Amino acid sequence: MGMILALISGTLMSIQGVFNTEVSKESGQWVTNTFVQFTGFLVCLLIWFVSERTKHGFLELFLVEKRYMLFGGVIGSFITFTVICSMAGLGPAKAALFIVVSQILAAYLIELFGIFGVERSPFLWRKLFGTILAAGGIILFQWET
Repeated sequence: MGMILALISGTLMSIQGVFNTEVSKESGQWVTNTFVQFTGFLVCLLIWFVSERTKHGFLELFLVEKRYMLFGGVIGSFITFTVICSMAGLGPAKAALFIVVSQILAAYLIELFGIFGVERSPFLWRKLFGTILAAGGIILFQWET
């Protein structure tokens, strides 16, 4: 199930990136980003109201021990902005390739060093090779004959 959801996530991220890039051409990057974050907020609020409001309240956020973890929304706004800019500059496929490779590298380093409270995983040559192979995909993708 995790792999299916990851595939759906990647697909939705690419579609959203294209939508946001096209909208930003007419309304500006930060107006688009504001709209994206606001409509996302409304959808999340509605889903929370229907499915979780009796289990989890917003006051629970004040109980989060690592306060810096609450900056996910701030990071999300910069993700939207950088996706718009990269897709506008590189095109959807090339931008997505760079984004995915950087995600793989960042996630591997987070696991390897146990950053942000993630359980530390041992260094494995095959994971390093897989990361290098993915980065090599960028070169192959850009190769012109």
